[in-house]
Amino acid sequence: MKIVGITACPTGIAHTYITKKKIIEAAKACGYPCRIETQGSIGAEDELTAQEIADADVVLLAVDVKITGEERFKGKPVVRCRTEDVMRNTEGFLKKIEATLKSHR
Repeated sequence: MKIVGITACPTGIAHTYITKKKIIEAAKACGYPCRIETQGSIGAEDELTAQEIADADVVLLAVDVKITGEERFKGKPVVRCRTEDVMRNTEGFLKKIEATLKSHR
């Protein structure tokens, strides 16, 4: 399962980057290719490319605030959650997403 996503919290600092790190580490542990963009107080960082989005199986939006650029994900399965939701048990969260995707194929 190829994952792309965005993390963003109200201040655009702590939870944004902690969540990104946890998602990337959990994805690696599960063997899932993963790229995460952050949107915070200094704007967007590590912006996703059109090709990365096209190649992705799922888009994970772990966000606590309004983000920009969601139109890029039109036609892709999108999972939206709070940063806190994904930080609790990141690996389990990703495995649930994979199971849901498989059941909808």
